Amino acid sequence: IMLVMDLSSSMLAQDFKPDRLAVSKKVAADFVDKRPYDRIGLAVFAGEAFTQTPLTTDHRVLKEFLEGLQCGMLEDGTAIGMGLATAVNRLKDSEAKSKVIILLTDGVNNAGYVKPMTAAEVAQEFNTRVYTIGVGTTGDALTPVSRRSDGRYIFGLAKVEIDEALLTEIAEMTGGKYFRATSTEGLERIYAEIDQLEKTEIEVTTIKRYSEEFYWFALFGMAFLVAEVVLRYTVFRAIP
Repeated sequence: IMLVMDLSSSMLAQDFKPDRLAVSKKVAADFVDKRPYDRIGLAVFAGEAFTQTPLTTDHRVLKEFLEGLQCGMLEDGTAIGMGLATAVNRLKDSEAKSKVIILLTDGVNNAGYVKPMTAAEVAQEFNTRVYTIGVGTTGDALTPVSRRSDGRYIFGLAKVEIDEALLTEIAEMTGGKYFRATSTEGLERIYAEIDQLEKTEIEVTTIKRYSEEFYWFALFGMAFLVAEVVLRYTVFRAIP
């Protein structure tokens, strides 16, 4: 599974509390906890994209990188195609029975040199299912509209625009599904549904290490036995 997270500045919009990015990171981390045997990776995008964490079963490290995600790490923008292509590139050589991408965004593709549908076609070619999530309320939301010289964002009301048609097309082309999350609870339900949809039987090898712990009990038993013999011929000796 590759998680693909949008880091454009609009992810700081406050229609989710405290903001979209914080909620998205927490819910994604909870999803990771429910998949202990899966190899999971993390890709991020804004105006460009890169792999934050390659596929790994070390979920502790994965969640540390997930927690550290911040807007401003990349050039601003929304390069959906770049984010998707980066994730596909990480999965294309995998021999896993099920290859899945969960792409979360809150905007419209406006950057990057890879078109979203081109990336979707590549995902389809490599038998990779893409679940897309549009995160954001309907109507207007308190969103970063500009930035001060010191790097702090200036917030203002802006219309929430998500290219749902594109996200739906990507999902349907690859055998996945599009979801719209307008609240924290809604996003949690979406990840729970994906968790149920992507159940695969796997063979788990469990190694059990046994250690002998009877020595102390045997030692106490011998001590009591010796004490019984000593007491029988001393304190409790029967006089004929």
